Amino acid sequence: MSGNQNRQGQPEVAVLDFGSQYTQLIARRLRELGVFSEIYPFTRAAEMMARPEVEGVILSGGPASVYAAGAPDIDAGIFAAGKPILGICYGMQLMCRKLGGALEPEAQREYGPAAVTVIDDSPLMADTPADGQRVWMSHGDRVGALPDGFRALAKSESIPFAACGDAERRLYGVQFHPEVVHTEHGMRILENFTRRICGITARWSAAAFAEEAIAAIREQVGDAKVLCGVSGGVDSTVVATLIDRAVGDRLHSVFVDNGVLRLGEADEVERNLNAFLHRPVMRVDAANIFLNRLAGVAEPEKKRVIIGNTFIETFENATRDLGPFGFLAQGTLYPDRIESVTVAGPSSTIKTHHNVGGLPAKLGFELIEPLRDLFKDEVRRVGRQLEIPDSLLMRHPFPGPGLAVRILGEVNREKVRLLQAADHIFIQELRSAGEYDRIWQAGAVLLPVRTVGVMGDQRTYESVVALRAVTSQDGMTADWARIPDEVLARVSNRIINEVPGVNRVVYDISSKPPSTIEWE
Repeated sequence: MSGNQNRQGQPEVAVLDFGSQYTQLIARRLRELGVFSEIYPFTRAAEMMARPEVEGVILSGGPASVYAAGAPDIDAGIFAAGKPILGICYGMQLMCRKLGGALEPEAQREYGPAAVTVIDDSPLMADTPADGQRVWMSHGDRVGALPDGFRALAKSESIPFAACGDAERRLYGVQFHPEVVHTEHGMRILENFTRRICGITARWSAAAFAEEAIAAIREQVGDAKVLCGVSGGVDSTVVATLIDRAVGDRLHSVFVDNGVLRLGEADEVERNLNAFLHRPVMRVDAANIFLNRLAGVAEPEKKRVIIGNTFIETFENATRDLGPFGFLAQGTLYPDRIESVTVAGPSSTIKTHHNVGGLPAKLGFELIEPLRDLFKDEVRRVGRQLEIPDSLLMRHPFPGPGLAVRILGEVNREKVRLLQAADHIFIQELRSAGEYDRIWQAGAVLLPVRTVGVMGDQRTYESVVALRAVTSQDGMTADWARIPDEVLARVSNRIINEVPGVNRVVYDISSKPPSTIEWE
Protein backbone atom coordinates (compact mmCIF):
# COMPACT_ATOMS: atom_id res chain seq x y z
CA MET A 1 0.00 0.00 0.00
CA SER A 2 2.65 2.46 -1.07
CA GLY A 3 3.01 5.06 -3.75
CA ASN A 4 -0.19 6.87 -4.67
CA GLN A 5 -2.86 4.55 -3.38
CA ASN A 6 -4.66 7.27 -1.43
CA ARG A 7 -6.76 7.85 -4.52
CA GLN A 8 -9.92 8.91 -2.76
CA GLY A 9 -8.17 11.68 -0.82
CA GLN A 10 -9.15 10.08 2.47
CA PRO A 11 -7.62 11.51 5.66
CA GLU A 12 -4.11 10.18 6.17
CA VAL A 13 -1.57 9.99 8.97
CA ALA A 14 1.93 10.15 7.49
CA VAL A 15 4.66 8.23 9.32
CA LEU A 16 8.15 9.68 8.88
CA ASP A 17 10.80 6.96 9.11
CA PHE A 18 13.89 7.68 11.19
CA GLY A 19 15.15 4.11 11.00
CA SER A 20 13.30 2.11 13.64
CA GLN A 21 12.67 -1.57 12.94
CA TYR A 22 9.20 -0.87 14.36
CA THR A 23 8.33 1.91 11.91
CA GLN A 24 5.98 -0.17 9.81
CA LEU A 25 4.19 -1.34 12.92
CA ILE A 26 3.04 2.24 13.45
CA ALA A 27 1.30 2.34 10.08
CA ARG A 28 -0.04 -1.16 10.63
CA ARG A 29 -1.60 -0.19 13.99
CA LEU A 30 -3.18 2.89 12.44
CA ARG A 31 -4.72 0.78 9.69
CA GLU A 32 -6.11 -1.55 12.38
CA LEU A 33 -7.83 1.55 13.74
CA GLY A 34 -9.30 2.22 10.30
CA VAL A 35 -6.98 5.15 9.58
CA PHE A 36 -5.17 5.35 6.26
CA SER A 37 -1.41 5.55 6.79
CA GLU A 38 1.76 5.41 4.73
CA ILE A 39 5.47 5.60 5.52
CA TYR A 40 7.83 8.19 4.06
CA PRO A 41 11.51 9.04 4.54
CA PHE A 42 12.10 11.79 7.08
CA THR A 43 13.50 13.91 4.25
CA ARG A 44 9.94 14.39 2.95
CA ALA A 45 8.70 16.05 6.15
CA ALA A 46 8.00 19.43 4.53
CA GLU A 47 6.08 17.72 1.71
CA MET A 48 3.85 15.92 4.20
CA MET A 49 3.02 19.20 5.90
CA ALA A 50 1.93 20.64 2.56
CA ARG A 51 -0.30 17.75 1.48
CA PRO A 52 -3.94 18.55 2.30
CA GLU A 53 -4.98 14.92 2.90
CA VAL A 54 -2.31 14.49 5.59
CA GLU A 55 -4.10 15.40 8.80
CA GLY A 56 -1.48 14.14 11.22
CA VAL A 57 2.19 13.14 11.28
CA ILE A 58 4.07 10.61 13.41
CA LEU A 59 7.84 10.77 13.82
CA SER A 60 9.17 7.22 14.27
CA GLY A 61 11.86 5.95 16.56
CA GLY A 62 15.35 5.26 15.28
CA PRO A 63 18.65 3.59 16.20
CA ALA A 64 20.76 6.76 16.22
CA SER A 65 21.37 9.30 18.95
CA VAL A 66 20.02 12.75 18.12
CA TYR A 67 23.50 14.04 19.07
CA ALA A 68 25.38 11.77 16.67
CA ALA A 69 27.08 13.17 13.58
CA GLY A 70 24.93 12.52 10.55
CA ALA A 71 21.86 11.57 12.62
CA PRO A 72 18.53 12.00 10.80
CA ASP A 73 17.28 15.54 11.12
CA ILE A 74 14.36 17.73 10.03
CA ASP A 75 13.70 21.43 9.79
CA ALA A 76 12.12 22.93 12.90
CA GLY A 77 9.63 24.70 10.65
CA ILE A 78 7.47 21.60 10.37
CA PHE A 79 6.40 22.09 13.99
CA ALA A 80 4.88 25.44 13.05
CA ALA A 81 2.84 24.03 10.15
CA GLY A 82 -0.25 23.62 12.32
CA LYS A 83 -0.69 19.86 11.87
CA PRO A 84 -0.76 17.46 14.83
CA ILE A 85 2.54 15.66 15.38
CA LEU A 86 3.35 12.69 17.61
CA GLY A 87 7.03 11.90 18.21
CA ILE A 88 7.91 8.38 19.30
CA CYS A 89 11.22 7.73 21.10
CA TYR A 90 13.82 9.29 18.73
CA GLY A 91 10.99 11.34 17.23
CA MET A 92 10.10 12.80 20.64
CA GLN A 93 13.74 13.58 21.44
CA LEU A 94 14.29 15.25 18.08
CA MET A 95 11.12 17.33 18.40
CA CYS A 96 12.00 18.51 21.90
CA ARG A 97 15.55 19.42 20.92
CA LYS A 98 14.47 21.30 17.78
CA LEU A 99 12.00 23.33 19.84
CA GLY A 100 14.50 24.33 22.52
CA GLY A 101 14.37 21.45 24.99
CA ALA A 102 17.41 19.59 26.26
CA LEU A 103 18.49 15.97 26.03
CA GLU A 104 20.79 14.03 28.29
CA PRO A 105 22.35 10.58 27.94
CA GLU A 106 21.02 7.73 30.05
CA ALA A 107 23.50 6.23 32.50
CA GLN A 108 22.49 2.88 31.01
CA ARG A 109 20.47 2.23 27.87
CA GLU A 110 16.87 1.33 28.75
CA TYR A 111 15.54 -1.54 26.67
CA GLY A 112 12.48 -3.58 27.57
CA PRO A 113 9.41 -3.33 29.79
CA ALA A 114 8.77 -0.39 32.09
CA ALA A 115 5.84 1.11 34.00
CA VAL A 116 4.64 4.69 33.52
CA THR A 117 2.40 6.90 35.62
CA VAL A 118 0.11 9.52 34.07
CA ILE A 119 0.70 12.86 35.81
CA ASP A 120 -1.41 15.30 33.77
CA ASP A 121 -4.73 15.21 31.97
CA SER A 122 -4.32 15.16 28.20
CA PRO A 123 -6.18 13.88 25.15
CA LEU A 124 -3.17 11.68 24.32
CA MET A 125 -3.27 9.63 27.52
CA ALA A 126 -7.06 9.76 28.00
CA ASP A 127 -8.83 6.54 29.03
CA THR A 128 -5.60 4.85 30.08
CA PRO A 129 -4.74 3.82 33.67
CA ALA A 130 -3.19 6.50 35.85
CA ASP A 131 -0.68 4.15 37.47
CA GLY A 132 1.40 1.18 36.40
CA GLN A 133 0.88 1.24 32.63
CA ARG A 134 3.20 -1.34 31.06
CA VAL A 135 5.16 0.09 28.13
CA TRP A 136 8.14 -0.90 25.99
CA MET A 137 11.24 1.30 26.17
CA SER A 138 14.21 1.35 23.79
CA HIS A 139 16.45 4.39 24.21
CA GLY A 140 19.90 5.57 25.21
CA ASP A 141 19.10 9.27 25.62
CA ARG A 142 16.22 11.02 27.35
CA VAL A 143 14.62 14.45 27.44
CA GLY A 144 16.04 16.37 30.39
CA ALA A 145 14.16 19.65 29.92
CA LEU A 146 10.98 20.31 27.96
CA PRO A 147 10.56 23.06 25.35
CA ASP A 148 8.47 26.11 26.19
CA GLY A 149 4.76 25.32 26.08
CA PHE A 150 5.21 21.60 26.77
CA ARG A 151 3.93 19.80 29.86
CA ALA A 152 4.95 16.46 31.29
CA LEU A 153 2.12 13.95 30.74
CA ALA A 154 3.65 10.76 32.14
CA LYS A 155 6.77 9.62 33.95
CA SER A 156 8.52 6.38 34.85
CA GLU A 157 10.91 5.45 37.63
CA SER A 158 13.89 6.22 35.40
CA ILE A 159 12.72 9.17 33.28
CA PRO A 160 10.74 12.29 34.21
CA PHE A 161 9.21 12.76 30.77
CA ALA A 162 7.85 9.44 29.50
CA ALA A 163 5.21 11.46 27.62
CA CYS A 164 4.88 15.18 26.98
CA GLY A 165 2.76 17.55 24.96
CA ASP A 166 1.82 21.07 23.91
CA ALA A 167 -1.97 20.98 23.60
CA GLU A 168 -2.23 24.40 21.95
CA ARG A 169 0.10 23.44 19.09
CA ARG A 170 -1.06 19.78 19.10
CA LEU A 171 2.51 18.52 19.48
CA TYR A 172 3.02 15.37 21.54
CA GLY A 173 5.75 12.90 22.32
CA VAL A 174 6.19 9.53 24.02
CA GLN A 175 9.54 8.04 24.98
CA PHE A 176 8.14 4.50 24.76
CA HIS A 177 6.83 2.58 21.73
CA PRO A 178 3.00 2.49 21.63
CA GLU A 179 3.07 0.52 18.37
CA VAL A 180 4.46 -2.71 19.87
CA VAL A 181 2.25 -5.26 21.59
CA HIS A 182 4.35 -5.01 24.76
CA THR A 183 2.83 -1.56 25.41
CA GLU A 184 -0.50 -2.66 26.83
CA HIS A 185 -2.43 0.56 26.11
CA GLY A 186 -0.51 1.53 22.99
CA MET A 187 -3.51 1.14 20.69
CA ARG A 188 -5.55 3.48 22.90
CA ILE A 189 -2.79 6.09 22.77
CA LEU A 190 -2.59 5.88 18.97
CA GLU A 191 -6.37 6.02 18.75
CA ASN A 192 -6.38 9.10 20.99
CA PHE A 193 -3.89 10.76 18.67
CA THR A 194 -5.86 10.01 15.51
CA ARG A 195 -9.38 10.57 16.88
CA ARG A 196 -9.08 13.17 19.64
CA ILE A 197 -6.09 15.16 18.40
CA CYS A 198 -6.19 14.79 14.60
CA GLY A 199 -9.99 14.44 14.40
CA ILE A 200 -9.86 11.53 11.93
CA THR A 201 -12.69 9.00 11.76
CA ALA A 202 -12.13 5.39 10.69
CA ARG A 203 -12.40 4.81 6.94
CA TRP A 204 -9.62 2.44 5.81
CA SER A 205 -10.47 -1.27 5.48
CA ALA A 206 -9.41 -4.46 3.75
CA ALA A 207 -12.28 -3.94 1.32
CA ALA A 208 -11.03 -0.46 0.46
CA PHE A 209 -7.50 -1.78 0.01
CA ALA A 210 -8.66 -4.54 -2.36
CA GLU A 211 -10.64 -2.11 -4.51
CA GLU A 212 -7.79 0.39 -4.67
CA ALA A 213 -5.18 -2.31 -5.36
CA ILE A 214 -7.19 -3.73 -8.24
CA ALA A 215 -7.65 -0.25 -9.71
CA ALA A 216 -3.93 0.53 -9.28
CA ILE A 217 -2.90 -2.75 -10.97
CA ARG A 218 -5.27 -2.11 -13.85
CA GLU A 219 -3.82 1.36 -14.36
CA GLN A 220 -0.21 0.18 -14.05
CA VAL A 221 -0.57 -2.76 -16.42
CA GLY A 222 -2.63 -1.19 -19.19
CA ASP A 223 -2.92 -3.70 -22.03
CA ALA A 224 0.19 -5.74 -21.14
CA LYS A 225 0.38 -9.34 -19.99
CA VAL A 226 1.28 -10.22 -16.39
CA LEU A 227 3.36 -13.17 -15.25
CA CYS A 228 2.66 -14.23 -11.67
CA GLY A 229 4.66 -16.71 -9.68
CA VAL A 230 2.42 -18.74 -7.38
CA SER A 231 3.49 -21.06 -4.59
CA GLY A 232 0.20 -22.03 -2.98
CA GLY A 233 0.96 -19.78 -0.03
CA VAL A 234 -1.22 -16.97 1.24
CA ASP A 235 0.73 -14.11 -0.32
CA SER A 236 1.01 -15.34 -3.89
CA THR A 237 -2.58 -16.61 -3.86
CA VAL A 238 -3.91 -13.19 -2.84
CA VAL A 239 -1.67 -11.47 -5.41
CA ALA A 240 -2.86 -13.78 -8.18
CA THR A 241 -6.48 -13.16 -7.21
CA LEU A 242 -6.05 -9.37 -7.20
CA ILE A 243 -4.40 -9.45 -10.61
CA ASP A 244 -6.97 -11.89 -11.94
CA ARG A 245 -9.70 -9.41 -10.97
CA ALA A 246 -7.73 -6.57 -12.57
CA VAL A 247 -6.59 -7.95 -15.94
CA GLY A 248 -8.49 -11.21 -16.53
CA ASP A 249 -7.09 -13.43 -19.28
CA ARG A 250 -3.85 -11.45 -19.46
CA LEU A 251 -2.71 -13.06 -16.22
CA HIS A 252 -0.53 -16.18 -16.57
CA SER A 253 0.19 -17.94 -13.26
CA VAL A 254 3.24 -20.17 -13.06
CA PHE A 255 4.18 -22.54 -10.25
CA VAL A 256 7.85 -23.51 -10.10
CA ASP A 257 8.72 -26.74 -8.28
CA ASN A 258 12.21 -25.84 -7.05
CA GLY A 259 12.90 -29.19 -5.43
CA VAL A 260 13.05 -27.77 -1.90
CA LEU A 261 9.35 -27.74 -1.07
CA ARG A 262 7.67 -29.70 1.70
CA LEU A 263 6.81 -33.36 1.23
CA GLY A 264 4.02 -33.70 -1.36
CA GLU A 265 3.60 -29.95 -1.55
CA ALA A 266 4.07 -29.57 -5.29
CA ASP A 267 1.09 -31.81 -6.10
CA GLU A 268 -1.02 -30.17 -3.38
CA VAL A 269 -0.27 -26.67 -4.61
CA GLU A 270 -1.12 -27.49 -8.21
CA ARG A 271 -4.38 -29.15 -7.18
CA ASN A 272 -5.50 -26.34 -4.85
CA LEU A 273 -4.71 -23.47 -7.17
CA ASN A 274 -6.34 -25.07 -10.19
CA ALA A 275 -9.47 -25.60 -8.11
CA PHE A 276 -9.60 -21.96 -7.00
CA LEU A 277 -8.20 -19.77 -9.77
CA HIS A 278 -10.19 -19.28 -12.94
CA ARG A 279 -7.25 -20.09 -15.22
CA PRO A 280 -5.02 -23.20 -15.17
CA VAL A 281 -1.66 -22.82 -13.48
CA MET A 282 1.44 -23.75 -15.43
CA ARG A 283 3.63 -26.09 -13.37
CA VAL A 284 7.36 -26.16 -14.10
CA ASP A 285 9.52 -28.97 -12.70
CA ALA A 286 12.88 -27.26 -12.11
CA ALA A 287 14.10 -29.30 -9.12
CA ASN A 288 17.24 -30.55 -10.88
CA ILE A 289 18.27 -27.05 -11.97
CA PHE A 290 17.89 -25.57 -8.49
CA LEU A 291 19.60 -28.42 -6.67
CA ASN A 292 22.51 -28.55 -9.11
CA ARG A 293 23.15 -24.83 -8.68
CA LEU A 294 22.94 -25.06 -4.90
CA ALA A 295 25.49 -27.88 -4.78
CA GLY A 296 28.50 -26.94 -2.68
CA VAL A 297 26.99 -23.63 -1.49
CA ALA A 298 26.75 -23.21 2.28
CA GLU A 299 26.54 -19.43 2.78
CA PRO A 300 22.86 -18.47 3.30
CA GLU A 301 22.95 -15.20 1.36
CA LYS A 302 24.46 -16.95 -1.65
CA LYS A 303 21.71 -19.57 -1.48
CA ARG A 304 19.06 -16.85 -1.60
CA VAL A 305 20.66 -15.07 -4.52
CA ILE A 306 21.07 -18.34 -6.47
CA ILE A 307 17.44 -19.24 -5.85
CA GLY A 308 16.25 -15.75 -6.80
CA ASN A 309 18.23 -15.69 -10.05
CA THR A 310 17.27 -19.25 -10.97
CA PHE A 311 13.64 -18.45 -10.22
CA ILE A 312 13.64 -15.55 -12.71
CA GLU A 313 15.57 -17.52 -15.32
CA THR A 314 13.15 -20.43 -15.01
CA PHE A 315 10.23 -18.07 -15.47
CA GLU A 316 11.76 -16.58 -18.57
CA ASN A 317 12.52 -19.95 -20.15
CA ALA A 318 9.16 -21.50 -19.29
CA THR A 319 7.06 -18.60 -20.51
CA ARG A 320 9.03 -17.38 -23.53
CA ASP A 321 6.43 -18.70 -25.95
CA LEU A 322 3.53 -17.15 -23.97
CA GLY A 323 4.90 -13.62 -23.91
CA PRO A 324 5.93 -10.99 -24.25
CA PHE A 325 5.17 -10.04 -20.66
CA GLY A 326 5.46 -6.52 -19.39
CA PHE A 327 5.09 -7.32 -15.70
CA LEU A 328 6.11 -9.83 -13.06
CA ALA A 329 3.92 -10.06 -9.96
CA GLN A 330 5.32 -11.06 -6.57
CA GLY A 331 3.87 -11.63 -3.12
CA THR A 332 6.44 -9.49 -1.32
CA LEU A 333 5.31 -8.35 2.13
CA TYR A 334 6.63 -5.59 4.36
CA PRO A 335 8.62 -7.87 6.72
CA ASP A 336 10.47 -9.17 3.62
CA ARG A 337 11.53 -5.66 2.74
CA ILE A 338 12.26 -4.18 6.17
CA GLU A 339 14.68 -7.03 6.92
CA SER A 340 16.33 -6.81 3.51
CA VAL A 341 16.82 -3.21 2.46
CA THR A 342 16.07 0.33 3.50
CA VAL A 343 12.38 0.92 2.83
CA ALA A 344 11.59 4.57 3.27
CA GLY A 345 14.33 5.72 5.58
CA PRO A 346 17.51 4.50 7.29
CA SER A 347 16.16 1.21 8.68
CA SER A 348 18.82 -1.43 9.27
CA THR A 349 19.30 -4.44 6.99
CA ILE A 350 18.93 -7.84 8.68
CA LYS A 351 18.97 -10.34 5.80
CA THR A 352 18.13 -10.62 2.13
CA HIS A 353 14.74 -12.11 1.34
CA HIS A 354 14.05 -14.12 -1.80
CA ASN A 355 11.51 -11.65 -3.13
CA VAL A 356 13.75 -8.65 -2.81
CA GLY A 357 17.38 -9.67 -2.80
CA GLY A 358 17.76 -12.32 -5.49
CA LEU A 359 16.61 -10.41 -8.55
CA PRO A 360 19.12 -9.67 -11.35
CA ALA A 361 19.94 -6.07 -12.15
CA LYS A 362 18.35 -6.32 -15.62
CA LEU A 363 15.07 -7.95 -14.74
CA GLY A 364 13.29 -7.68 -18.08
CA PHE A 365 9.97 -7.14 -16.29
CA GLU A 366 8.42 -4.35 -14.33
CA LEU A 367 7.51 -5.58 -10.87
CA ILE A 368 4.02 -5.56 -9.40
CA GLU A 369 4.04 -5.97 -5.63
CA PRO A 370 0.56 -5.01 -4.40
CA LEU A 371 1.13 -6.42 -0.89
CA ARG A 372 4.54 -4.85 -0.31
CA ASP A 373 3.37 -2.69 2.61
CA LEU A 374 1.12 -5.25 4.32
CA PHE A 375 1.67 -7.75 7.09
CA LYS A 376 0.53 -11.35 6.90
CA ASP A 377 -2.61 -10.87 8.97
CA GLU A 378 -3.61 -7.91 6.79
CA VAL A 379 -3.09 -10.04 3.69
CA ARG A 380 -5.41 -12.66 5.17
CA ARG A 381 -8.09 -10.01 5.74
CA VAL A 382 -7.76 -8.89 2.14
CA GLY A 383 -7.97 -12.55 1.06
CA ARG A 384 -11.22 -13.03 2.97
CA GLN A 385 -12.59 -9.94 1.28
CA LEU A 386 -11.73 -11.64 -2.02
CA GLU A 387 -13.52 -14.82 -0.79
CA ILE A 388 -10.42 -17.00 -0.87
CA PRO A 389 -11.02 -20.20 1.16
CA ASP A 390 -9.52 -20.46 4.65
CA SER A 391 -7.82 -23.69 3.60
CA LEU A 392 -5.47 -21.49 1.56
CA LEU A 393 -5.49 -18.36 3.71
CA MET A 394 -4.57 -20.04 7.00
CA ARG A 395 -1.48 -21.89 5.79
CA HIS A 396 1.66 -21.09 7.76
CA PRO A 397 4.22 -18.80 6.10
CA PHE A 398 6.89 -20.72 4.23
CA PRO A 399 10.12 -19.14 2.95
CA GLY A 400 10.44 -18.68 -0.80
CA PRO A 401 13.82 -20.45 -0.81
CA GLY A 402 12.00 -23.29 0.92
CA LEU A 403 13.96 -25.96 2.73
CA ALA A 404 17.21 -24.61 1.25
CA VAL A 405 17.35 -22.10 4.11
CA ARG A 406 16.25 -24.68 6.66
CA ILE A 407 19.15 -26.94 5.72
CA LEU A 408 22.10 -25.23 7.37
CA GLY A 409 25.12 -25.66 5.16
CA GLU A 410 25.24 -27.32 1.77
CA VAL A 411 21.97 -28.49 0.19
CA ASN A 412 21.71 -31.86 -1.55
CA ARG A 413 19.00 -34.34 -2.41
CA GLU A 414 19.61 -36.60 0.59
CA LYS A 415 19.37 -33.70 3.03
CA VAL A 416 16.19 -32.50 1.34
CA ARG A 417 14.69 -35.99 1.62
CA LEU A 418 15.61 -36.23 5.28
CA LEU A 419 14.24 -32.79 6.18
CA GLN A 420 11.05 -33.28 4.19
CA ALA A 421 10.29 -36.42 6.16
CA ALA A 422 11.02 -34.83 9.55
CA ASP A 423 9.09 -31.65 8.72
CA HIS A 424 6.09 -33.66 7.52
CA ILE A 425 5.90 -35.50 10.84
CA PHE A 426 6.11 -32.23 12.79
CA ILE A 427 3.31 -30.50 10.85
CA GLN A 428 1.18 -33.66 10.87
CA GLU A 429 1.42 -33.96 14.67
CA LEU A 430 0.66 -30.26 15.17
CA ARG A 431 -2.52 -30.64 13.15
CA SER A 432 -3.52 -33.82 14.96
CA ALA A 433 -3.05 -32.13 18.35
CA GLY A 434 -5.04 -29.03 17.34
CA GLU A 435 -1.96 -26.84 17.71
CA TYR A 436 -1.44 -25.84 14.07
CA ASP A 437 -3.94 -22.96 13.87
CA ARG A 438 -2.70 -21.23 17.03
CA ILE A 439 0.90 -21.22 15.76
CA TRP A 440 2.09 -18.51 13.37
CA GLN A 441 4.82 -20.59 11.73
CA ALA A 442 6.36 -24.00 12.30
CA GLY A 443 8.95 -26.14 10.59
CA ALA A 444 11.97 -28.36 11.03
CA VAL A 445 15.60 -27.32 10.54
CA LEU A 446 18.45 -29.68 9.66
CA LEU A 447 21.59 -28.77 11.59
CA PRO A 448 25.12 -29.21 10.19
CA VAL A 449 26.22 -31.33 13.16
CA ARG A 450 26.14 -34.98 14.10
CA THR A 451 25.71 -36.51 17.53
CA VAL A 452 26.25 -39.88 19.12
CA GLY A 453 23.21 -42.02 19.82
CA VAL A 454 22.23 -45.60 20.60
CA MET A 455 19.73 -47.52 18.49
CA GLY A 456 19.16 -51.25 18.87
CA ASP A 457 22.20 -51.56 21.14
CA GLN A 458 24.35 -50.04 18.41
CA ARG A 459 26.20 -46.75 18.40
CA THR A 460 24.96 -44.20 15.90
CA TYR A 461 26.49 -40.95 14.71
CA GLU A 462 23.77 -39.10 12.86
CA SER A 463 22.08 -35.78 12.20
CA VAL A 464 20.22 -33.39 14.49
CA VAL A 465 16.84 -31.84 13.63
CA ALA A 466 15.70 -28.65 15.36
CA LEU A 467 11.99 -27.89 15.62
CA ARG A 468 10.93 -24.26 15.31
CA ALA A 469 7.43 -22.97 16.12
CA VAL A 470 6.46 -19.39 16.98
CA THR A 471 3.40 -17.36 17.82
CA SER A 472 3.09 -13.87 16.35
CA GLN A 473 0.68 -11.26 15.05
CA ASP A 474 2.73 -9.86 12.20
CA GLY A 475 6.07 -11.65 11.91
CA MET A 476 8.05 -8.61 13.06
CA THR A 477 8.17 -9.92 16.62
CA ALA A 478 7.53 -13.51 17.66
CA ASP A 479 7.62 -15.74 20.72
CA TRP A 480 8.41 -19.42 20.79
CA ALA A 481 5.26 -21.54 20.91
CA ARG A 482 4.49 -23.40 24.13
CA ILE A 483 3.70 -26.75 22.55
CA PRO A 484 2.61 -29.38 25.10
CA ASP A 485 5.39 -31.72 26.20
CA GLU A 486 3.50 -34.79 25.09
CA VAL A 487 3.17 -33.42 21.54
CA LEU A 488 6.88 -32.64 21.32
CA ALA A 489 7.64 -36.09 22.69
CA ARG A 490 5.54 -37.74 19.97
CA VAL A 491 7.21 -35.64 17.27
CA SER A 492 10.68 -36.49 18.54
CA ASN A 493 9.98 -40.22 18.84
CA ARG A 494 8.43 -40.42 15.40
CA ILE A 495 11.25 -38.50 13.68
CA ILE A 496 13.98 -40.59 15.30
CA ASN A 497 12.16 -43.86 14.59
CA GLU A 498 10.84 -43.06 11.11
CA VAL A 499 13.52 -40.87 9.51
CA PRO A 500 16.77 -42.74 8.83
CA GLY A 501 19.76 -40.50 9.49
CA VAL A 502 18.37 -38.61 12.50
CA ASN A 503 19.11 -39.59 16.09
CA ARG A 504 18.42 -36.36 17.99
CA VAL A 505 15.63 -33.73 18.01
CA VAL A 506 15.84 -30.36 19.79
CA TYR A 507 13.30 -27.55 20.24
CA ASP A 508 14.18 -23.87 19.60
CA ILE A 509 12.99 -21.62 22.46
CA SER A 510 14.37 -18.34 21.08
CA SER A 511 12.12 -15.31 20.51
CA LYS A 512 12.30 -12.61 17.83
CA PRO A 513 14.07 -10.38 18.64
CA PRO A 514 16.85 -11.17 19.28
CA SER A 515 16.59 -14.22 16.99
CA THR A 516 14.82 -14.36 13.65
CA ILE A 517 12.07 -16.87 12.84
CA GLU A 518 14.11 -18.65 10.18
CA TRP A 519 17.61 -19.84 11.08
CA GLU A 520 19.04 -18.56 7.79
